[in-house]
Amino acid sequence: MGLILADNHKISLGELSKPRALAAIPFGGRYRIIDYMLSCMVNSGIKSVGILTLNKYKSLMDHLGTGASWDLDRKNFGLHILPPYVNSESTSTEDGEEMAGLLDFIRSNRSEYIILANSNIVINTTFNDFIEVLKSSGADMTVMYNRDGTKHGSPNFIFETDKKRMITDVLFNPEKTKSNRCCIGVIALKRTLLIDLISEMMSHGDRNFGIYSLLKKFDTMKIRAYEYKGLVLRINNIQTYFNASMQLLDDRVRADLFWKGTPVFTKVKDEAPTLYYDACDVKNALVSDGCRIMGQVENSILFRGVTVSKNSTVRNSVIMQDVHISDNCVLDHVILDKNAVIRPGTQLVGHNDYPVVIDKGAIV
Repeated sequence: MGLILADNHKISLGELSKPRALAAIPFGGRYRIIDYMLSCMVNSGIKSVGILTLNKYKSLMDHLGTGASWDLDRKNFGLHILPPYVNSESTSTEDGEEMAGLLDFIRSNRSEYIILANSNIVINTTFNDFIEVLKSSGADMTVMYNRDGTKHGSPNFIFETDKKRMITDVLFNPEKTKSNRCCIGVIALKRTLLIDLISEMMSHGDRNFGIYSLLKKFDTMKIRAYEYKGLVLRINNIQTYFNASMQLLDDRVRADLFWKGTPVFTKVKDEAPTLYYDACDVKNALVSDGCRIMGQVENSILFRGVTVSKNSTVRNSVIMQDVHISDNCVLDHVILDKNAVIRPGTQLVGHNDYPVVIDKGAIV
C-alpha cells in the first residue's frame, strides 16, 4: 500500500500554496505535483493509496475525484483521501486527530509493506527494486536518497551511512556537511511496524508525523539507504518551483520524466487543440491544449486554456490554467496562477531567482 503526505508545514510557496495543499499545486502544463508520485505508485502495482491531508484539501479532492484517472476507483482498496477527523481513539479535535484517522486507515488494510512519500518531489520511477532491497537487507526501513546535498535549500535531510549503507546519522538543514546524501522523501517499511510507531507517537503526544519522524529512529532501528540515480525535481519554495518548471523545457529532462515507459497519469480534460494565429511567434515553449496564442511566447510553460492576445510577449514564465493576457502586455519571469487576468498594457518583469507571482483569480 502507499501513503502520500499532501502537506508539508516546512514548505510554503507563497501565493501558490495559499488556496491549496502543496500536493495540488499545478506543475508541468497539465499536471499537479501529486500526479507524479501517485503515478509512480500505480506503475509499481500498488492498488491501495491513502492521501493524508491537513488543510486546504478542496482543490486536491476536486482533482483526484474517485481516482479513476489512476485506475484507483475500485470496489476493494483504491484511493482514500484522509482529512483530519475524530474517531473513537482521539479525545478531542486538537489531539492528533489526523494520526488517529491515519491509524484507522492503515489497520483496515492487509498489505505487508507500505511506502510513504512526501509531495514536494517530481519523479518517475517504480518501487519494485526499492521494496526488494528492504526484504533482502534485513533492515526495518529503507529510505530513498540522491546526491543533491543542500543545493536546493531547506528543508533537506542529509544522512551518513556505514559500509553496509545503514544510516548512522541524520542532519536537518545543516550549514556544513561532509555527506551529499539528501533524502528524496520516500521510505518503505512493514505495515505492522508503522502501526506500532504511530501508536507510540500518539501515546507520547507527538503530532508531527512525517518522514523525518521515522528517520529519527536510526539509532534504535536499522534504516537502509537506497540511492536513486534518475531525475529528481525538488520543490521547496517559489525559486525551486520556478527552476524545476523551466527545466521541463530541456528535451533530456522531458525524456527522463515522461518517456521512460511508465506514464504519468492525471485528471482527463477534453479540450480543443491550441489555436496558433498567423501573427504569433512561439519558441521553446511547452503549450497545453485549449490555448489561443496571438502574440509572442518564448521559454515558457502554458497550461490549458491560456489566451495570449495581440502584441503581447510572454518570456521565461509559467502561465497556469485559464489565464487571460490582454493586448500589448510584457511578462518576463512571471508565475500567473489560475484564472488571473492581465489588463492591456501591463508590464511585469521579475528575476530568475525572484519571479513575480500573481495569485489565483487576480486582475492586474
